[in-house]
Amino acid sequence: QDTDEFILPTGANKTRGRFELAFFTIGGCCMTGAAFGALNGLRLGLKETQNMVWSKPRNVQILNMVTRQGALWANTLGSLALLYSAFGVIIEKTRKKEDDLNTIAAGTLTGMLYKKNGRV
Repeated sequence: QDTDEFILPTGANKTRGRFELAFFTIGGCCMTGAAFGALNGLRLGLKETQNMVWSKPRNVQILNMVTRQGALWANTLGSLALLYSAFGVIIEKTRKKEDDLNTIAAGTLTGMLYKKNGRV
């Protein structure tokens, strides 16, 4: 088709800006972190309880590991995505243009702040 699918208001951009994409980035990172953390928690839970017989205490211990690790990773990746997105929006508004330099600067600042807090 040669026509657009959506009707846009006059003067509106056809692409999303960095601020609009920030919500997708943060949410996606939280969900990815939760999924990775849950799988990691399952692995750790099964490893730590391998000498126990299948029973309620073992199931509860595994479930606790899954939820703890899921929340930990979701929080960590969500926080990093929030920092990255905030730096990106601030840099874009300050420079008044959108290019790859904004992305590089936002990633660098996020990494520096994360490392400064002793996480890496």
